[in-house]
Amino acid sequence: MDNTSNAHKLSVAGLLVTLGIIYGDIGTSPLYVMKAIVGQEPVSKLLILGSISCIFWTLTFQTTIKYVMLTLRADNKGEGGIFSLYTLVRKRAKWLLLPAIVGGATLLADGIITPAISVTSAVEGLELLYPDVPVVTIVVIIISVLSFFQRFGTSVVGNSFGPIMMVWFSMLGVLGMAQIVHHPEVLAAFNPVYAVELLTQHPGGFLVLGAVFLCTTGAEALYSDLGHCGKLNIRVSWIFVKAMLIINYLGQGAWLVQFEGQSIGDNHPFYGLMPDWFLGTGVVIATLAAIIASQALISGSFTLIGEAIRLNLYPRVQVLYPTNFKGQLYIPSVNLLLWLGCVLVVVFFQESQKMEAAYGLSITITMLMTTILLANFLIMKRWHWSVVALLLLVYVGLEVSFFAANIVKFWHGGYVTILLAGGIIILMATWYRAHQIKFRLTDYVNIHDYVDQLKALSVDKDVPKYATHLVFLSNAVQDEQVEHKMMYSILQKQPKRADIYWFVHIEVTDEPYTMEYKVINVVPDDVVRITFRLGFRVEQRISLFLRMVIGDMCRNGEIDITSQYTSLRDKNITGDFRFVIIEEFLSFDNDLPPMDKYVMNSYFSIKALTATPDKWFGLDTSSVVMEKVPLIIRPASGITLKRIPA
Repeated sequence: MDNTSNAHKLSVAGLLVTLGIIYGDIGTSPLYVMKAIVGQEPVSKLLILGSISCIFWTLTFQTTIKYVMLTLRADNKGEGGIFSLYTLVRKRAKWLLLPAIVGGATLLADGIITPAISVTSAVEGLELLYPDVPVVTIVVIIISVLSFFQRFGTSVVGNSFGPIMMVWFSMLGVLGMAQIVHHPEVLAAFNPVYAVELLTQHPGGFLVLGAVFLCTTGAEALYSDLGHCGKLNIRVSWIFVKAMLIINYLGQGAWLVQFEGQSIGDNHPFYGLMPDWFLGTGVVIATLAAIIASQALISGSFTLIGEAIRLNLYPRVQVLYPTNFKGQLYIPSVNLLLWLGCVLVVVFFQESQKMEAAYGLSITITMLMTTILLANFLIMKRWHWSVVALLLLVYVGLEVSFFAANIVKFWHGGYVTILLAGGIIILMATWYRAHQIKFRLTDYVNIHDYVDQLKALSVDKDVPKYATHLVFLSNAVQDEQVEHKMMYSILQKQPKRADIYWFVHIEVTDEPYTMEYKVINVVPDDVVRITFRLGFRVEQRISLFLRMVIGDMCRNGEIDITSQYTSLRDKNITGDFRFVIIEEFLSFDNDLPPMDKYVMNSYFSIKALTATPDKWFGLDTSSVVMEKVPLIIRPASGITLKRIPA
């Protein structure tokens, strides 16, 4: 049975896994949102009702309408995330690449704080029981253990954490309701008038939006994790999740009534809901829920990086698929960077209150970029321009307001994520620009023009046999073309005699799970071209796929792969296969403008640190030969040498 189809169908099991994977970030926001809003200022009725009203309408407009109802429509064959959205709209205009890069980079950057602030906020509850507890040490250990378990896949995490998240959200509702019954007047917060009054009449009221925004930061991760669970499971489970969140925020508001006219001091609005006898259990459940918040970020980051690699926006790093569930992947290098970033954030800020001051700034940029891409998607879906314009006006206005309220966080730690996002933007832009330069310079030739030379070389006994089967990986899209450098390698650089020359092209499709191939026998039993059409979620195990294709061809009588050596052919021994990968290096003969020189030098420096082609394409390392060829972008000119008499 297909595990993937089961995971995406609307079912109790699917809903449970969704709770375990999708809602960690947004689901743990009650741990710190009200605390960040109230701070140390005197509590007032307007602050209580106005802030909860802002939270309710933010979750309604930003999370429910924009993401759950609208953005989840923009799925790329079941996959989500800002890069999937860009894939759907990129044909409309080239400039849409800019919001995609900026949005993806800011999401990754701000997301590093998510595990830190969620886990730290939860563990700090232990201080109510044990004032001297080493919070930072415990948080670092938790984040480290979670990072270790990523290699086993999100299905393991989802199956383990789904029931815990059900307990968590139920606990939120019960704790909130227990306070609401004592102060039902907080239900007036559903009236948006209180939100307006807070923003316009409360001193510094507009800046409260910076803290209110923290209640919806997980909405973008929700979209990124679409491929793990499916939109139906997300939409149905969100009804329950939102209800429990709102009840808990109302409950915290009811608890705050007792502090009207004074500061809450060292009290914590969330843990204040718990009776003393339940506090220890509540802290444990909150900590487990915070671990799931980290999981939502990590799995979403893997998805984003996987998409960025396919779009030539990120270096080709090793991508693993630890389970049979579609949409679930593991990127060791990204996992390591996220772990390191989270640990440094915890050590740097020490307290969740300081993290709150830095959290949310760059994610507002992500949401604004998503709005721009979503508007283009809706236009492509033939929504009336007036409806799209209205949505654009509403959400650009809303998100610009959130950004303006959050910009004050820059010097309080927001600069950390902005600088990190800037670095990721530079990396993506540099990688993409370098690919464009290389693509422009690649010289393709018609393979039929070289057929006679290949056939002659194949039977030329004066040339030592290089391999029985010689395989080149080609980027040429046209069936009759290959790169000129491949023919140069075979015929000139070092004549490579082989019985059969194979040219393999890999086409990555916009559909995630395509697995197709086609074969062109250019010269039967001499020159063959194979094109694999693989979805962007399919692990490129080319050695395995090629063996499968050749097996099919042998059964169909299309080719004979038996060794041509007399002593081996009599025993029907298969000939050897050798892969040749041609790697380029930047030639010293280039005379480049400063910017292009920077781009290409950076590209090759980064490439040296990433996965080698044999690992990326799943090739057997014992049969792979790497050849280096110079890349000449702009030959040096204006150089003269004067000969002098000997």
